[in-house]
Amino acid sequence: MIVSVIGGGGLVGSCAAYALQCGGVVSGIDLIDANADKGRGEALDILHGTSIAADQRIRAGSYELIPESDIVVITAGLRRKPEESRLDLIGRNVELFQTILSSVKLAGLKRDAIVLVVSNPVDVLTYLATRQLGLPSNQVISLGTQLDSARFRSLIADALKLPPTQVTATILGEHGDSMVPIWSAAQAAGLPLDKFPGWTANTADALFAKTRGSGAEVIKLKGGAGFAVGLAIREVIHSIALDQKRILPVGSLVNGVYGMRDVCISVPSVIGRKGVESQIEIELSPKELSGLRNSAKVLRETIDMVLAKNPAANTSTSAAKPSTAVAPSHAVKVTMGSGGSTGSARVTISGQRGGGRNG
Repeated sequence: MIVSVIGGGGLVGSCAAYALQCGGVVSGIDLIDANADKGRGEALDILHGTSIAADQRIRAGSYELIPESDIVVITAGLRRKPEESRLDLIGRNVELFQTILSSVKLAGLKRDAIVLVVSNPVDVLTYLATRQLGLPSNQVISLGTQLDSARFRSLIADALKLPPTQVTATILGEHGDSMVPIWSAAQAAGLPLDKFPGWTANTADALFAKTRGSGAEVIKLKGGAGFAVGLAIREVIHSIALDQKRILPVGSLVNGVYGMRDVCISVPSVIGRKGVESQIEIELSPKELSGLRNSAKVLRETIDMVLAKNPAANTSTSAAKPSTAVAPSHAVKVTMGSGGSTGSARVTISGQRGGGRNG
């Protein structure tokens, strides 16, 4: 499987490429960047490690590489400033993103290609990509709250002095200020988190606030996130490449899940070779459900604003309807967690029907 990284010369793109090299699953990694020298330099640096890491083909180039790509990762975009929200980036990033989408379409995507959007504001840009690329909506995925959930688990583990892979917790909704922590499903070492010794409501509030502010903190300290987001991207790509059917908190177009419609937002999603193979409704508390719907409302209002201000973005070349690979949503009980160093998922499902299965 060949992965192209648009923005591969940047921090996020190069870290994603390196994470994929260390993972050793995909057969080829192509770096595409507007700064051709930077893209070639990052590709050459990665190429030098192939004899140590994995038997992979590493290339740098331009959009002529897209027709060979099984997965296209879009990381290119202007960086967020520490004081900016991800939604504040819209005015500065939509025009650039439109240019990228046009170049990808002109180059020509494989019919079964998966597009993974990482550029911010990721939920809004994924909606634009879903409308304009001409692919079934299940083949256009946002990294969504995958990174937020990884940060969440890691910070909880650090606070409780637990191995990070023993923490199961997730964040849904917007990759931004309206994100929603799903405390009702959180566990530590197999125990309900709210029953864990020393756990308090104040601890929960502090850890979620720290998680929500993590992106801005990293930007302030080092200029932008790289390593963790690269690993988050790899986890999604490996689930596609290996057809693992892992349940991950990524974003894609929803139409009916939790009563939300016509918005790209993160919900528990079964990820396999066809992209988002189903979206799953786990049981949420009333507060969590209200927060998730509010997050969708915030994103829908932003999408409407973008479409009103950008006539080119308002042109749809796709019906944006899921293919038959996307099964109807249904209520299930799900426990989600990181697979640790082995890459295996810790997922427990009861009451599930249809397309998703244990990964």
